[in-house]
Amino acid sequence: MPLRTTQRSIQLVGDRTLRIVERIGAIMVFLGMILMRSGTSFRRFGLVIREVFFAGVQSLIIILVSGLFVGMVLGLQGHETLQNYGSEESVGVLVALSLVRELGPVVSALLFASRAGSAITAEIGLMKATEQLSAMEMMAVSPISRVVAPRFWGGVLSLPLLSMLFSAMGIIGGFLVAVVLIGVDDGAFWSQMQAAVDFSHDVMNGIIKSVVFGIAVSAIATFEGYEAPPTAEGVSGATTRTVVSSSLAILALDLVLTAFMLKGWN
Repeated sequence: MPLRTTQRSIQLVGDRTLRIVERIGAIMVFLGMILMRSGTSFRRFGLVIREVFFAGVQSLIIILVSGLFVGMVLGLQGHETLQNYGSEESVGVLVALSLVRELGPVVSALLFASRAGSAITAEIGLMKATEQLSAMEMMAVSPISRVVAPRFWGGVLSLPLLSMLFSAMGIIGGFLVAVVLIGVDDGAFWSQMQAAVDFSHDVMNGIIKSVVFGIAVSAIATFEGYEAPPTAEGVSGATTRTVVSSSLAILALDLVLTAFMLKGWN
């Protein structure tokens, strides 16, 4: 009996792993289809700009407010920790490096997946449920070229910009707490930050991460919407899968990218 239970457990783990690998492969194939059919998006760039507004501009408030509060928390925690070592003037370095390298790209990508990614999935899923995509195919219009690709590129272009704004607001939040509230010298705050933050190693690190996260989140969101069952329950489940899958993908990719970047610096 225990042996049979163990075999069943191993079989379930294997089946689940195979389904995950199969789904990742399907997303990669779908991403390749988007890239091959992106000509319409570049010829009619207004379609992409409209999606940048939908995915990026409408996510701006939550990104800015979240960045401000994250920076303020980093300022408080960083000052408390550095004070024990007599280095409270270096709180600007701690805030800037934490945001630019790690928290800015990751947190903004998680917020983007929750707000814009789920909305993209729901929109495409509802278009499929109401047979708008089928109508396009009957009129010899490719839904991937006209509907999916602009939303994909809108997300890819939006996330790096949102990530930079998140980091900028976080630094402002750290300044408000450390300098205005606590009383750290503002000259030391800015000068040490400028001396410690390197563009090629630190800023480019965050930009590369945000671009990769934007590709991953946009691909998952469009795939889940395009493959969603044409029912209300199917669209709801696809929206949930988008948020969960995107969050896991962001954290996994962050680990891989950080490992490669740190190895490249050494």
